[in-house]
Amino acid sequence: MTKVPRLIARDPFTFEIPMDEQPGMRVPGILYSSAALLSSVDGDPSLQQLANVATLPGITRGAFAMPDIHFGYGFPVGGVAAFDLNEGVVSPGGIGYDINCGVRLLRTNLTVDEVRPRLRELIDALYHEVPTGVGSKGGLSLSGGEILEVLAGGAEWAVAHGHGRSEDLVVQEENGRHKGADPGQVSDTARKRGLRQLGTLGSGNHFLEVQAVDEVFEPAFAEAMGLRPGLVTVMLHTGSRGLGHQVATDYIGRFDARLQAEGTVLVDRQLSCAPVASEDGQRYLGAMAAGANFAWANRQLITAGVRRAFRTVFGRPDETMDLAVVYDIAHNIAKVEEHRVDGGEKPLLVHRKGATRAFAAGREEVPPAYRPFGQPVLIPGDMGTASYVLVGLPTAMDRSFGSSCHGAGRRLSRHAAVREFRYDEVTRSLSTRGIIVRAASREGVTEEAPGAYKNVDEVVKVAEGAGLTRRVARLVPLGVVKG
Repeated sequence: MTKVPRLIARDPFTFEIPMDEQPGMRVPGILYSSAALLSSVDGDPSLQQLANVATLPGITRGAFAMPDIHFGYGFPVGGVAAFDLNEGVVSPGGIGYDINCGVRLLRTNLTVDEVRPRLRELIDALYHEVPTGVGSKGGLSLSGGEILEVLAGGAEWAVAHGHGRSEDLVVQEENGRHKGADPGQVSDTARKRGLRQLGTLGSGNHFLEVQAVDEVFEPAFAEAMGLRPGLVTVMLHTGSRGLGHQVATDYIGRFDARLQAEGTVLVDRQLSCAPVASEDGQRYLGAMAAGANFAWANRQLITAGVRRAFRTVFGRPDETMDLAVVYDIAHNIAKVEEHRVDGGEKPLLVHRKGATRAFAAGREEVPPAYRPFGQPVLIPGDMGTASYVLVGLPTAMDRSFGSSCHGAGRRLSRHAAVREFRYDEVTRSLSTRGIIVRAASREGVTEEAPGAYKNVDEVVKVAEGAGLTRRVARLVPLGVVKG
């Protein structure tokens, strides 16, 4: 039976694992949740993982977990931790195997009434244009030299090679390119895994979803993003595919060997790490940034596929249907950022694993068009409920290093979901609500059944109550392509 750390309620949305709960904790564990959500982590190892993260060298202020917390590798999914650049560490488990897994939202000027009669045709066209499924290939074929260019250039490379519009870049985190990338630190094995996966969706919880703007809560910001009730949007969720997974595998092995040679024993070996300032740490950060660029290029290629599908189905140039990128946000990444610590600004390496940046208005990292409002935060729910566009708040900068949740968060593991749900029942239930699903496998649907996830409305309520984000718009699903 997994020991569940003691939680102390600090307010209705903030719970603390005190530092005396486990030997070696350097900072408290902070969980943003609610009474309604706490039952979903009762007995779950994720809280113990949060306490374990708090033992890592150089950790600053606290080990944080978002309301969508669930069990992960090393860090819990929904985990956030910031480390001192001189005394701290970098841990691949705090970033995740799918480096720069993230979410992108595109808007259209089409109404639900215009799209609904051609919805099935549109979902089929999206399925045709964007390869999906386990180990999916069939994306853009790259040479060995070209993959190095992708790893250095990210979405910028994709746009320069005709796979997008220049304006796509200004509404992506880092403009779709991590400048710290060092492709030379990515192994040959990792590069080979990416040669035919650029522009592919993959499997698991990755998806393409045609949605409708259902409700607007912040009209001025929603208008700045081009989101109006009744208009159709497209949300996509994927990352760096096999290339990013291999980068993580390579460096976890390297860090494990380093720790063993040093005689260092961690409270959990899945927290394998290296000092930020070390040669190994810097090599991993260069490789991670290159993997992040592959993910941004991947989402850019998928965006091109979405535009082709709309052109095919509606017989019009995609620009006449808008199909502009609203925003693109990462939720498995580490970045050096300036944050206020002990009364002064300090650069920190912030790990976000299943958590998104949620910066406040005025931060230079926020695209100019959105800077007066704050950073958009994209929160997918499950394919039967709703997704949200949120905005980062000033209080998030102090409470979570400007971070928020990344989705509804799993309630059941994939294996448990397959045992509990049946494909025919899930698709029939979605069909009665007018939601069309196309998937590469039956398991791709049952693993991601709506009942496998937490209540996204409650997750968003906690993010608001904790002062991390505020609701801007609610989006509801019309049709889904699953990996």
